[in-house]
Amino acid sequence: MLDNNQLLRFTTAGSVDDGKSTLIGRLLYDSKSIFEDQLEAIENTSKKRGHEGVDLALFTDGLRDEREQGITIDVAYRYFTTPKRKFIIADTPGHIQYTRNMVTGASTANVATILIDARHGVIEQTKRHAFIASLLQIPHIIVCVNKMDLVDFSEEVFNKIVGEFEEISSKMLVKDVRYIPMSALKGDNVVNKSKNMDWFQGAPMLHTLETMHISSDINKVDARFPVQTVLRPQNEKNRDYRGYAGRVASGVFRKGDEITVMPSGFTSTIKSIDVFEKELEEAHAPMSVSITLEDDIDISRGDMIVRSSNKPEASQDIEVMLCWLNNAKAKPRTKYTIRHTSNEQKAMIKEVAYKVDIQTLGRNEDDKELGMNDIAKVKIRTTKPLMIDSYRKNRTTGSIILVDDATNETVAAGMIV
Repeated sequence: MLDNNQLLRFTTAGSVDDGKSTLIGRLLYDSKSIFEDQLEAIENTSKKRGHEGVDLALFTDGLRDEREQGITIDVAYRYFTTPKRKFIIADTPGHIQYTRNMVTGASTANVATILIDARHGVIEQTKRHAFIASLLQIPHIIVCVNKMDLVDFSEEVFNKIVGEFEEISSKMLVKDVRYIPMSALKGDNVVNKSKNMDWFQGAPMLHTLETMHISSDINKVDARFPVQTVLRPQNEKNRDYRGYAGRVASGVFRKGDEITVMPSGFTSTIKSIDVFEKELEEAHAPMSVSITLEDDIDISRGDMIVRSSNKPEASQDIEVMLCWLNNAKAKPRTKYTIRHTSNEQKAMIKEVAYKVDIQTLGRNEDDKELGMNDIAKVKIRTTKPLMIDSYRKNRTTGSIILVDDATNETVAAGMIV
């Protein structure tokens, strides 16, 4: 059974002019998720430009430059709800120079929708987007073969593209890939089933998104609770209350569980799990709760409560796939602040093993200089141990960001190998 309030995050990727913004516009328009004043403003803009109907792409291209140039530059987030689910869409740019924007938009997604122009089939950009989706461990991919109206809704063209994409995806670590032939402009197979492609037995895109099973995407095995703050209410009723508040990163915690606090290694038992005035029997990801323990242990922000029988690795030397986000190049041996869950330490990039050539997806071991949009495997050394899991196993405890202390800018985001 589906949880009606379950939130699904999905990201769109595709080459320029593959119709990403039009697809999202069509999704919002046909599922009646647009306010009347928004619709009116976009109808007026479409008329001014001499379009016959509504230019659906205008729903997402919020920046003025995007509207003027007719391209997507930054990540645009859109929210909509159907009776079955809540959705957050991250519309990411297609250009190679905005790789970092795609990484940002896709980092929390359950589903990546990769658009392919039916006339052009699988191109370099498709391979790049599939690679980034696989690098970010997005569990589900929907390949939308768009503009089917321009190839006479041909089943043969669709099957050829499916074959081409399967060749790429077989080399990548993606568990669930689905294919939908569509025309975002005409509305075929987006919200409503297409009459022009009765040969396609699958469901339209919205139905696929509404019914996709995403509960198992969260790691329920490795119990991890990064402590954000310590609660000491100074009132009569809770004079002796000492709760550790935070968000469950993964796994399940139950009353009476034996736990270990890392990095100190002290052990105790969970006394209670609280949310506001209510006590719970158990908490799972991604719930925000307060945990109290049977023993009085010195715990502060940045510590992690884990099950005694299942601990993360505590390490100061970390191998990371890093995406460089900043205009200024990376400086070797420079101190950055590393943020990992609620923990902050000082860190430096010790060595660059190789850069990923985004054009060929091969490894470049000669060029070790990191500039904007570069993706590289690096070794990072931290001042104190971090409690880490591999990103493949746990997207929350397996991810880090680097912050430049001088400017306070986030300069890189990384996935722990």
